[in-house]
Amino acid sequence: MNNRKKGHTKIQDILFYTAGSVYFFVFFFYVFTWYAHAYIDPSAVTYMIQAVAAVGIAAGAMFTVFRHKIGSIFNKGRGRKKHRRIHLTKPLEEGPADGDLYP
Repeated sequence: MNNRKKGHTKIQDILFYTAGSVYFFVFFFYVFTWYAHAYIDPSAVTYMIQAVAAVGIAAGAMFTVFRHKIGSIFNKGRGRKKHRRIHLTKPLEEGPADGDLYP
């Protein structure tokens, strides 16, 4: 369905919505901005970035572990085995030749 008003093109609609979004963000940041008059030490910011990165990496690892555990609950009866035993039909009688070990 066409929800545009008469005489409006798609480009005009895009420009209207873009202008509205820009107006909203400019108004939002104008109203809710306060000046701090403070100094943040760059080493403190680096420390905060490292802390946030560590938390993010730990959360990602935890999510992956739990995803695999939950997936293994649902895949229990499907015949997927993690370790498959290999049975040799005839034993290995000959070892490697002397020239094969070291050139």
